[in-house]
Amino acid sequence: MLTVFELALRSMRQNVKHYYLYFFALIFSMSLYFVFTSLQHDQAVQNMTHPSVDFFAGFQIGGVILIVIVGIFTISANGIFLRRRSREIGLYQLIGLSKGWVARYLMIENILLGLGALLAAIICGALISRLFVLFLLNLLGLEGIVDISFSVPAAFKTLMVYLLIIVITSIQMMLKVYRSTLLNLFQADKRPDLTKPPKAVASAIFALLGLVLIGYGYELSGHINKQLFLNALLMLGSIVAGTYLLFRVTIRWCFYRFRKRKDGHLGLTNSLSMAPLMHHTKANANSLTLITLLSAMTITMISMAYSFYYSVEQETRRDLPYDFMFENEPQEALSFKKELEKEGIDVKHHVVEAVLTMGIILDPNDESRKFEESLLWLPAEQLKQTGADLNIPPDGEAILYNAGASLAGDLDEQSKRYPTEIELEQHGQTVMYTLRTLMERNIMNLNAPGTQLLVSEATMDKIAEQMAGTPDYKKIRFETYQVPDKEELAIASSLYNAKYVSDERLTYDFYTQYKVVLQTTGLLIFIAAFLGLVFLISTGSILYFKQMTEAEQEKQSFKTLRQLGFDVDMIMKGIIRKQAIVFLLPLSIGMLHSIFAIEAASFMIRSDTTFPASIAMAIYTVIYLVFALFTIGYYRNIVKKAMS
Repeated sequence: MLTVFELALRSMRQNVKHYYLYFFALIFSMSLYFVFTSLQHDQAVQNMTHPSVDFFAGFQIGGVILIVIVGIFTISANGIFLRRRSREIGLYQLIGLSKGWVARYLMIENILLGLGALLAAIICGALISRLFVLFLLNLLGLEGIVDISFSVPAAFKTLMVYLLIIVITSIQMMLKVYRSTLLNLFQADKRPDLTKPPKAVASAIFALLGLVLIGYGYELSGHINKQLFLNALLMLGSIVAGTYLLFRVTIRWCFYRFRKRKDGHLGLTNSLSMAPLMHHTKANANSLTLITLLSAMTITMISMAYSFYYSVEQETRRDLPYDFMFENEPQEALSFKKELEKEGIDVKHHVVEAVLTMGIILDPNDESRKFEESLLWLPAEQLKQTGADLNIPPDGEAILYNAGASLAGDLDEQSKRYPTEIELEQHGQTVMYTLRTLMERNIMNLNAPGTQLLVSEATMDKIAEQMAGTPDYKKIRFETYQVPDKEELAIASSLYNAKYVSDERLTYDFYTQYKVVLQTTGLLIFIAAFLGLVFLISTGSILYFKQMTEAEQEKQSFKTLRQLGFDVDMIMKGIIRKQAIVFLLPLSIGMLHSIFAIEAASFMIRSDTTFPASIAMAIYTVIYLVFALFTIGYYRNIVKKAMS
């Protein structure tokens, strides 16, 4: 007589064709967790990055998100497998085996399967760690050879995740065994989700409500930054609720309307594609909603990370138009120039004389808004000599330059304030200057004091004459340096940081800031890309497992169709249409959600997100189609066996 352990091994061998994709997804996820944890504890890589890049926290957060993904995936997949094996569990109890024996048998099988995945994950993770490190170093713009050793803390943490998964899935199995009656177990794969048509009026109301909620969420995405926290919550809540109603009511209602229009005569293709969806949409509403929202979140996350990463140089240059800048520090500027010349570095040096005053920029939309602020008046003629791309404003007019304008609110709304007036208080008299428009970039480095205003040199001289002697009036001498060669720029940056950076004042140089942002966004895109891949594999696998279960349930229908004279190709037309709906519907809605989510978050990125979003969507679609092809292949085998 076989022992429980031997029965579990035998069952695993028999069910390997059902488990292989689950096994692969589990191995991939846990391998990635092992790699993330290894990198989290890798001091060699951390020492190569800039101190301000929080390497440890990035992988720690990524690891936590990964655990959540693996947990959701494992629970969902285990639930599908348990429902699929309900008849088997019922048979064990029918022949006299206790519920405790059945639960123990399922738990042993689960532990063995998880243990195999754990060992494979740690081995694969250890083998591919170096490849991951090389990919990460390339993203971070770092060069060097890093020795990879087996990380014991990473293996221990991966073991803890495995134990957590085993505990959760074992509880899930025990609940299934102890709470289910024999009748429920034998009817689990037969009970339809839909026994009668939905109520016409109520269904129509909820169907339209789902669409209205989604539309309201989309509408909020256009102006989410006006009241960021409130609008973000409303947008998220309405889209989640609307998506749930869409899958639970709206789609089902549309299918019924279609069937009613056809007077119930759907034909073979529509019967094979639409009828199963009508009967399972209600029960699958939770999983389809989850898959859709995860797809939207993944595409948004990858698109945003991609946009941040590939716009680093452009964004940094908007903030810091000059590689180096000294403010009223003639001795330090001269010393730095001599050091550059000593190293043979080709550098362009220019002096810009500016004026700092206090003043008020009036808001024509809100006349009561009068806040005095520091204003930095910069001469256009001198800036043009440094190579700056700008036009000289007419005398008496100014142009506001602010690289962070989009972060302060909608640019279209801000542009409505211009032209406006600048009010200066001069020895008891008020002097007015016209502020013509706003430009979303800086004309002096970020650490320059005051709001940057571009004026003609004649206007600046006039302001200097008028405001001399007023409180907070100050003349500023900026000395700017540009190093055209990138390799020489790196050397110049190291010289600057070694001697001219002080904790007492805010200092930036372009190259250092560029490397810091590059490494931060590189870390972000690395984590986002692989988390996105896990999201994708997990959601695609869940859909695949659900379709496998439905294929097994529909075997008898295929045999009946064979007796009526239908062949494999005729049946497969309906099945292919069904899979197109099952996979493309959540994917399409998820993509639509992500488009508006990216729009909502676009105020954080000043570059165009169209290209990165298109790339992310294309990759997501291709991999989803691969899962659809796997499902169609599985269905074809089921149909062929039923027809033979």
